[in-house]
Amino acid sequence: MQANIKAHGFELTLAITNYIKKKINMLDKYLGDIQPIACDVQVELMSRRRTKGDIFRAEINLQLPGELLRIEKTEPDLYKAIEKVKDHLAQMIIRYKEKKSGR
Repeated sequence: MQANIKAHGFELTLAITNYIKKKINMLDKYLGDIQPIACDVQVELMSRRRTKGDIFRAEINLQLPGELLRIEKTEPDLYKAIEKVKDHLAQMIIRYKEKKSGR
């Protein structure tokens, strides 16, 4: 799956880009024969707190035929936020397929 990746508030490194692509490609097994129209991934450094650390936000917008799936998570660790977004999106894809097959 082709994903458009954007970062705000920090520099998007090759390691982060590869990690996001790896996680997004894991969703292909849930999609099966469904071809997504668009996939946009946005990661952001929301705040720089001195005492408690940074807060990162990860968001995925997955445009499927007839529906837009949007997930957003915030975590102190960027990689954990990306992982949680991927897991939640996998659940939403499964529900989307069940809803579609029920029609």
